[in-house]
Amino acid sequence: MLNKVFHLTENHTTVKTECIAGVTTFMTMAYILAVNPNILSAAGMDPTAVLLATCLASFLGTMCMGMMANLPFALSAGMGLNAFFAYTVVGNMGYPWQVALLAVLVEGVIFLVLSLTNVREAIFNAIPMNLKHAVSVGIGLFIAFIGLQNAKIVVDGATLVSVYSFKGALTDGTFNSVGITVLLAIIGILITAILVVKNVKGNILWGILATWILGMICQAVGLYQPNPELGMYSVFPDLSSGFGIKSMAPTFFKLDFSRVFSLDFLVVMFA
Repeated sequence: MLNKVFHLTENHTTVKTECIAGVTTFMTMAYILAVNPNILSAAGMDPTAVLLATCLASFLGTMCMGMMANLPFALSAGMGLNAFFAYTVVGNMGYPWQVALLAVLVEGVIFLVLSLTNVREAIFNAIPMNLKHAVSVGIGLFIAFIGLQNAKIVVDGATLVSVYSFKGALTDGTFNSVGITVLLAIIGILITAILVVKNVKGNILWGILATWILGMICQAVGLYQPNPELGMYSVFPDLSSGFGIKSMAPTFFKLDFSRVFSLDFLVVMFA
């Protein structure tokens, strides 16, 4: 059935390979579920509603890509548009997030029309190849930098790109909370890198799972001590309060049309 629908044999793949690849893709992009609500909450949006919207949009987009285009591409929030939304449009330009949300909707409709008329493809083909490569590298570095910051390997300092100090952690007594997680992150990167070099299938997924298991071992033996005040929580799953599915009501279709005909709105939309 799956082979008939997705033409697995024709594409030289198997159900097992696609399942491992799918889980690996999810694990490597799951950071979006934390980063997107964190960024958009800076614009005043409800983080829980944004989290649920991110989950549903990612699911629907990826499902359409697989079922309609038969391509193994996962779709989710743009890690660039959300920063522009929160920090530039709302933060610097002073627009309410409801106006920025309307701009995203309008440009989405425009993109859809351009896609249906092949204009978008013509625009894409007109972009020089070196610029396409540069955009890919830039996005990759941006995501890597977010990961290094979330892992506390890179911390704010005089240059905004200081490296975490284990010596300082031993001095201020945070080694068993923050310090251990930084060490685990470095170990996890090394494990993943070795698996990638060895060309092990599902290398990134195995690297993530290995790091998680090491984290649980460290917490079980007392080497890692959760400290919520520092943002360090238990690595063991906790489903005691259920999955806590919330509502998107605080942000759903909360659009502000009051400035739709202004020049600034056009600038925001095209950007």
